[in-house]
Amino acid sequence: MKNRDKTHYAARAAWMYYITGNTQHQIADALGISRQVVQRLIAAALAENLISFDIVHQVSECQRLASALALKHHLYFCQVVPSKGLASASCQRMITSAAAIVMARLLSARQGMTVALGSGRTLRMAIEKMPELAGSQHHCVSLLGVMTAEGTTTRYDVPLCMAEKTAGKYFIVPAPMYADDAHDRALWCHNRIYKLVSEKARMADVTFLGIGDIAANCPLLHQGFILPQELERLLKKGAVAEVVGHIIDAEGVQIESELQQRLTSIALPSGPTRPTLAFAGGPAKHQAIEAVLKGRWINGLITDEETARYLLREERLTKTTL
Repeated sequence: MKNRDKTHYAARAAWMYYITGNTQHQIADALGISRQVVQRLIAAALAENLISFDIVHQVSECQRLASALALKHHLYFCQVVPSKGLASASCQRMITSAAAIVMARLLSARQGMTVALGSGRTLRMAIEKMPELAGSQHHCVSLLGVMTAEGTTTRYDVPLCMAEKTAGKYFIVPAPMYADDAHDRALWCHNRIYKLVSEKARMADVTFLGIGDIAANCPLLHQGFILPQELERLLKKGAVAEVVGHIIDAEGVQIESELQQRLTSIALPSGPTRPTLAFAGGPAKHQAIEAVLKGRWINGLITDEETARYLLREERLTKTTL
């Protein structure tokens, strides 16, 4: 094994061992090598100082994929984590660990930042992995209401979790995600507190988002925000993704619907100029992530290498043909 290849394999093995918690047997199976070689690679990663708070040596293929994605979709930031041979749960742990590191770095840059936040399990897990940033004096602002029509709330109240991590203030959208009708929405959105929170969100220094898929038993349905018949109508209109309640099609275009007219979420700008990062990956999210990128809803992404390969499949097919 060449020295350069050995370093790349050592970095990949270290990611899998220290961040996702895979056993040496699992790593050996995933990489197609023996357990003894895995042991030597992890030892080499330690000896070559590749390991600190995170893996400081990027797996070269992941770095190449990240650069290609950034170029294709005009991203100011993109990171691709290793996922080859990993189960879905391990893949998600890779993404959330990388996201936690990136968020901590951004939020440690200065005090008193305004942080706008979406929702979702991946984003919540990433925040939970972050170290505590006590004394940061950050303002954590929700981009969407977390109440259903019945008055229940989602378990993934992301801004509250971030406020607890940073010992900061939490600004909540005082409304259900979807109002009863357009008139009811107008009442919620003309509330004085709603206007204060929405203005604060629009001036956020950084935004962190999750990306939801629109499919059978998707989070919006599972958590009670929409009804089965509403989901069916969205699917017929070509819906594939959801970002803070905004429903979009495969080209990243927001779908006009009765549901959209009831949405109380704070609007996201197209082609954001401030850092707007999303954390998502895995086969179930492929179409949704691609739609969000096409619509330029974000300018930063952390995903996994298999998802990155999917997103770059056109380029790969072109190169193969040539």
